[in-house]
Amino acid sequence: QVQLVESGGGLVQAGDSLRLSCVASGGTVNAMAWFRQAPGKRRELLAASPWSGASPLYGFAPPGRFTISRDDAGNILYMQMNALEPEDTAVYSCAAARRYMSDRPVDFEWWGQGTQVTVSS
Repeated sequence: QVQLVESGGGLVQAGDSLRLSCVASGGTVNAMAWFRQAPGKRRELLAASPWSGASPLYGFAPPGRFTISRDDAGNILYMQMNALEPEDTAVYSCAAARRYMSDRPVDFEWWGQGTQVTVSS
């Protein structure tokens, strides 16, 4: 059974940076992605790594502020978040799938527990 464990969230001030990590274990995953869900809003895909070594796909990630990367073994997905804004406050979740199908949450089979990011003004 694949397990995903996120880390790196927390309470920061506007303008700060955070780096989120997601470690996959227990099985083989190809696609990995970061989603976020702000209060009262839909879960949205920020960025995805369709498979290890592939170019990232960016969805709702703020251009120029959020970037993703993946380790060589393909088991860890990172997201560097710079110049954070209060509007970035949300629960950030890592997701994985055997194959990248779309940006819809339903197409990802495994999910981490989520990590809270709170940005104060």
